[in-house]
Amino acid sequence: MTPASPVVPGADLPEVVYAKDQKQYLPLPAHRLPDGTILTRWRLTWPERFLIFLTGNLYLWVKTFHQPLQPLAPTVRKPEVTLG
Repeated sequence: MTPASPVVPGADLPEVVYAKDQKQYLPLPAHRLPDGTILTRWRLTWPERFLIFLTGNLYLWVKTFHQPLQPLAPTVRKPEVTLG
């Protein structure tokens, strides 16, 4: 599974790249909304897609560095995001 750009295909949204110069992390393209919400997109490999199909499971690691956990909202539907 790898981060994908553009974040929302066809939407032409501005992107920021988190961890761009941090070799211990993958660069993470994201769209940042005015309220501070961050949207990312992930591309699954064929074996990952097949495994999710068989098991129905997706595991999500969250590195909080002992800070409060931020709300998360995984989805499989393309988000409707507009500029502004």
